[in-house]
Amino acid sequence: MISKKISESMKGSSWIRAMFEEGERLKKQYGDANIFDFTLGNPIAEPPRELKKELIKIITSEEKGMHRYMTNSGYEDVREEIAGFHRERTGLPFTKEHIIMTVGSAGGINVILKSLIDPGDEVIVLNPYFVEFKFYIENHGGVMRLVDTKDDFHLDLKNIKNAIHEKTKAIIINSPNNPTGVIYDEEELRGLASILYESNKKVFLISDEAYRKIIYDGIKFPDMFSIYEDTIAITSHSKDLALPGERIGYIAISPRIEDAQQIIDAAIFSNRILGFINAPAIMQRLVKGFQKNSVDIADYQKKRDAIYDILIQSGYEVVKPLGAFYIFPKSPIEDDIEFIRHLQRYHILAVPGTGFGRKGYFRIAYCVEMGVIERSAPYFREAIKNIGGF
Repeated sequence: MISKKISESMKGSSWIRAMFEEGERLKKQYGDANIFDFTLGNPIAEPPRELKKELIKIITSEEKGMHRYMTNSGYEDVREEIAGFHRERTGLPFTKEHIIMTVGSAGGINVILKSLIDPGDEVIVLNPYFVEFKFYIENHGGVMRLVDTKDDFHLDLKNIKNAIHEKTKAIIINSPNNPTGVIYDEEELRGLASILYESNKKVFLISDEAYRKIIYDGIKFPDMFSIYEDTIAITSHSKDLALPGERIGYIAISPRIEDAQQIIDAAIFSNRILGFINAPAIMQRLVKGFQKNSVDIADYQKKRDAIYDILIQSGYEVVKPLGAFYIFPKSPIEDDIEFIRHLQRYHILAVPGTGFGRKGYFRIAYCVEMGVIERSAPYFREAIKNIGGF
C-alpha cells in the first residue's frame, strides 16, 4: 500500500526510535526513576532566560504583519545579523544574500542537497554517521558513499581520497560529531581540503554544524570557510539554544564559492518547492539577536566528564568526546545489538552502533539529568561484569 522505497527506508531507520519506545514501556513497568534512558539526543536544557524574555516581547508585539509570508530566504534583518556574525568570526565578506533561513538543520541539508545533486550523484558520508543523512541524500536521487573513519573516529584521508571519482558531488562532515562527540582538528581538515582540491573536481563540502557551540576543554572550532572555499555550512539552533521543537536554523553559503549566486538562487527555490516555504517567522525574529549565545556548556561538560569516568572506571573502551552530548563506547562483545539487549536487563537504554553504521559500538546521549547519569554507575559496572555468558 505504501511506497516501497519508504517501506525499505523505515526498516533501516528504526533503532533510535525503537529504543526510545522500549524505554517508555520499561518506565511504565518499573517507574521513571528506575530506567536510565540515554537513547534520544533531545536536550533537557531550557533555553537561555534572556531568550524567553525576548520571545514574550515578540509574541506580544502589536507590530502588524508579524505572521505573514516573507521572502523564501527569510527576513532581511535577521539574515544581515547572521551575516555580520560570520563576517566577524571569519573575516570573509558575508552578506545577507549568503544566508538562507531554514526549518532546522534537517531542512537546510535537504534544501542544499536538492539544489546541488542530480540523480546518481554521490555524496561522501563519514562512518559512523547520523543515519538520516542517507535518507536525505536518497530523497533527491543521490547515492551515499560511506567512508570509514579511523579507530579514534577521526578522518581517514586515504579512504576519502579513494572514494572520490567522477560521480562525487559533495562530502558531508558533521563536527562535533553525532554519535561520537569527536571534533575534527584544523590539521586534518586542511588535509581533507588538499585532497578535494587535488581531485580536480568541484566537490562541495557540506558542514553540518548543529553542535558547533557545544565544545569542551577550551577547544577552538576550526573555520571551514577559511580552510576550503567550496564550503556550505548548515546551522541549527536546536541544541545551542535548546530549541529542537521550534525547527529553526540556516544555510551559510561561502562568499568564496565561484558563482555562489547560482547556489543561493537554487537554495531559495528549493526551500519553496520542498514545501518549507520559509522558516518559522517568530523563531527567525527570536534567534536574530542570539548568534553568540548558547545554553550552559559547562553543565554539559560536567555530564561528559561524569559519564566518561563511569565508563572508564567500569572497564569500557571509549574515545573521550570533545563536543556535542554523545559518547560512543566500544561494545564489550562483538554483537552490539545483543549487548544493548543485555544493558536493558540493567535498565540502561542506549542505541547500538549498527544504527550509525558502525557495528561493535553503542551510543549514549548524555543530555539528561545529572542524577540519571550518577544513578546509572553501578548498573554499567554490573552489566560489563556479567557478560561472561556471551
